[in-house]
Amino acid sequence: MIEIKPVDKVNATVRVPGSKSYTNRALIAASLASGESVIKNALLSEDTRVMISCLNEIGVYVKSVPGENALIVKGCEGTIPVERARLFAGNAGTVVRFMTAVLTLGNGQYEIDGIERMRKRPIQQLIDALNRLGADVVSKEGTGCPPVLINAGGLMGGRVEIPGNVSSQYISAILLSAPYADNDVRIIITDYLVSKNYVDMTIDVMSKFGVGVERDSYREFCVKSGQNYKGCKYIVEPDASGASYFFAAAAITGGRVKVEGLGEDSLQGDAKFIDILRDMGCSVRKASDWLEVEGGKLRGVDVDMNDTPDVVQTLASVAVFAEGKTRIRNVRNLRYKETDRITAIVNELKKVGVEVREFEDGLEINPSPPHSAEISTYNDHRMAMSFALIGLRTEGIKIKNPECVEKTFPDFFERLGKLYY
Repeated sequence: MIEIKPVDKVNATVRVPGSKSYTNRALIAASLASGESVIKNALLSEDTRVMISCLNEIGVYVKSVPGENALIVKGCEGTIPVERARLFAGNAGTVVRFMTAVLTLGNGQYEIDGIERMRKRPIQQLIDALNRLGADVVSKEGTGCPPVLINAGGLMGGRVEIPGNVSSQYISAILLSAPYADNDVRIIITDYLVSKNYVDMTIDVMSKFGVGVERDSYREFCVKSGQNYKGCKYIVEPDASGASYFFAAAAITGGRVKVEGLGEDSLQGDAKFIDILRDMGCSVRKASDWLEVEGGKLRGVDVDMNDTPDVVQTLASVAVFAEGKTRIRNVRNLRYKETDRITAIVNELKKVGVEVREFEDGLEINPSPPHSAEISTYNDHRMAMSFALIGLRTEGIKIKNPECVEKTFPDFFERLGKLYY
């Protein structure tokens, strides 16, 4: 357990680690590429190490450069080097979904599993889509969740319809593997695609490694067969989700935080968090390679966060100190994350004395001065980091199981502590 120290005002310029989302996408593309890739500013955290471990298990060479946040990857040219493997993905949804699609390109039998929570996270829509593209994939226990069995003999390709309302990772998983299908892969989204920006990031990574995606907005995507990833030097952008905690610290304390390396043209949806803070009363400044937030008198907002789900918890902590209610909408998919994040936020806000209402697709926060509490994190890194922010203005906020931040931001509490000085 760790106790957060209150602070008057923060005034800092910070750098945050590389994006987990970009790092894991780049690892997949580099692993399937021809030639060697160097991934710089890579995030080295629990989730990315799980991805690296899985890639190593299937015979792909991935090695970190000592003393640097860099990875060397020797691509397998669209083939899976081993014919059998049992992979463990912990609670990394990105890893389970991306690797399930990648393994269909092999020739053999593979299994991928995770911790108990992962066995409750849905993957059936991805399984169904891959099978319609010629794969042979099943949920081993018939639950629609991991463990997943892949009887691989290559991916035929073709046209597939898939809902987009549960996870954009299903779309990204298919896109990343699609260049090595026997035929063109055309994906039709049958309803509304959640977290669109993550698909934009996937397409961006694919283009950097030499593969193009044709698209009709967010309704249809097509990857032409015969394309191949090519090894390259790839620089990972700083993580916008990680930056959100420091922007929120400025908002909560009325201080100033500048994050270097993350610019106004970022494709990461969570970079838009500062626009929400501006609507709440903060001053925002943007440039090509930095973003800055200065706190002001905070007011509540009513906001659709479907494209920015990973900063919902961060916003909830800021809303505690605003004047007026904050309503967060259209984030039903948060119930399928590391924990049911909507219920978790509600539980912990009530614990610090804040009035909050829960809805199926979001929540409403009626702010009031919080009091001391021990915060349960549900083994969810974002619960730990976001609720720590309440402690910047409230005595006695203690975070249980702070080690869970290893998932995406291993030294978060050390960096947060430096804001005090």
